[in-house]
Amino acid sequence: MNQKLVIIGPAHPFRGGLANYNERLATEFQLQGYDVVMHTFTTQYPELLFPGKSQFSDRPAPLNIDIYRTFSSINPFSWIKLGLRLKREQPDLIILRFWLPFMAPSMGTISRIARSNKKTKILALIDNIIPHEKRLGDTMLAKYFVGSVDGFVVMSRAVEADLNSFDKEKPVEFCPHPLFDNYGAIVPREEAIRKLKLDANSKYMLFFGFIRDYKGLDLLLKAMALPALKDPSVKLIVAGEFYCESEYYYALIKEAGLENRIVLRTEFIPDSEIPIYFGAADLIVQPYKSATQSGVTQVGYYFNKPMLVTNVGGLGEIIPHGKVGYVVEPNPSEIADAINDFYTNNRFETMSSMAEIEKARFSWANLVKSFEKLTSRIIATR
Repeated sequence: MNQKLVIIGPAHPFRGGLANYNERLATEFQLQGYDVVMHTFTTQYPELLFPGKSQFSDRPAPLNIDIYRTFSSINPFSWIKLGLRLKREQPDLIILRFWLPFMAPSMGTISRIARSNKKTKILALIDNIIPHEKRLGDTMLAKYFVGSVDGFVVMSRAVEADLNSFDKEKPVEFCPHPLFDNYGAIVPREEAIRKLKLDANSKYMLFFGFIRDYKGLDLLLKAMALPALKDPSVKLIVAGEFYCESEYYYALIKEAGLENRIVLRTEFIPDSEIPIYFGAADLIVQPYKSATQSGVTQVGYYFNKPMLVTNVGGLGEIIPHGKVGYVVEPNPSEIADAINDFYTNNRFETMSSMAEIEKARFSWANLVKSFEKLTSRIIATR
């Protein structure tokens, strides 16, 4: 009999990388012979706490996955109801996707009730145990969640170290973030440039994803104003919605005289357009001030793109410096020097070829194996 698995976290109709990831993980478990259902939110974030324009996707629901909208992040009665339902249904495994302490009360309560059946094992896939932008009460909430789980899978050693400060006894498995391999073929550069209405004679870097202060877009803008990056043909595409105050960044662009070198597409980028933006780019830049891991890196790998990341959190674990791209300190000078080296020495073809080789280690099958290994360790300790 196939094992019954429940995945709890963002999924359709919610948009974004977490939902895409969870659905892809569900598909991989199905391919490995599991019976999978997903439970997602009725309300994910209250509108007052959501900085973007919309939480919802316009893409169709996946046809192969049963997704139920059963609980609200802010309604305790819905947590109890889902917990009791899962307690009765007795799935073999529940995987909780945890990325923000705000979700600890709902997910921690659901898992505590469900696991009281003494059969279901509760696993957590941890993006961050403490968020990049810390808030009062985060540690208390994280402790509540950690106490509700039997074991953890992490995608960076930095998160593993953070988790160790909360619990040193429960088993932890490390598996790097798998490739986002569900975006189809990349759009050739010439076609992508045309579709985005860009100057075909320019060179383009890409800063992709929701814009938050910790992601260091200001460091990249300051780097572009330095003498090392004075070439006016080197331009930056900023593709993603502001989740912070935008005025600061617009002022930086104006003060540095970069208006003609920055392409601002600051709206949510739908999945269908991702191959276009990555197709137009020579170099993917992630100048983060803090990080654990990033799904953008795995999209870059999928499209065989050279990448520049900063030496924070787990980003440097994923990019071999000087081969697939650059790992630099989070300051404008080092960022500028690396970009200058990339373009001056025409490193695109070499680094792109290395990315194609290196990405083989980031498979979804490996992630499923990590969960299976974790489950075996939990069973062995009971």
